Amino acid sequence: MNQVVSQRVTTRRKNSFNLFREASKLASFDEFPMLRPEVDPQLTLSSNSVDQPFFLICEKDSVIAQASGRAQVVFHEGPVRYFDLVPGDFVYIPGGTAHRILTKEPGNQLRYKAREPGSETVVWYCDSCSHEMDRHSWNAGEQSPQAGYAAACERHNGETVRRTCSHCGHTHAAVDLGAFRWPAVAAALAQSEDE
Repeated sequence: MNQVVSQRVTTRRKNSFNLFREASKLASFDEFPMLRPEVDPQLTLSSNSVDQPFFLICEKDSVIAQASGRAQVVFHEGPVRYFDLVPGDFVYIPGGTAHRILTKEPGNQLRYKAREPGSETVVWYCDSCSHEMDRHSWNAGEQSPQAGYAAACERHNGETVRRTCSHCGHTHAAVDLGAFRWPAVAAALAQSEDE
């Protein structure tokens, strides 16, 4: 099993920031909240070079904005199945919608989300038959999204049965966590709350 990258996080929450300077300090799907905790909506930033390894369901609506690079937002179901993103594009994600971000060209991405986001859920669907294989939910007001992502992936990787489709029997490889540093981001956010 691959280990999560444990790089030190040097970004801080503030009232204003230089997007590209701050993005250079971030990694794939860090979703680091950039604004002071009392601001609503919150603005998170990531510097993505790989695909999101799961589908994400946010209880509340969010908006994804592409600042540089190219990406594709894929929806598991619904009348619109994907949006291609280039710099300057925004995609509205209704609350309760399973979506996944595929990185077509490395770049920086913003997500606008509620200051009190409610629950978040990570879901894996079978690549072979699209049947749901595994899910993990948490309250994002009590546990950071990054801690939730890390816990979900560790649990998913830890048990082969969670990576095996009960519908068609296809077994998926474990999630390669080498590009993600969610525990370090979660620790940095927890430390900033204590300061």
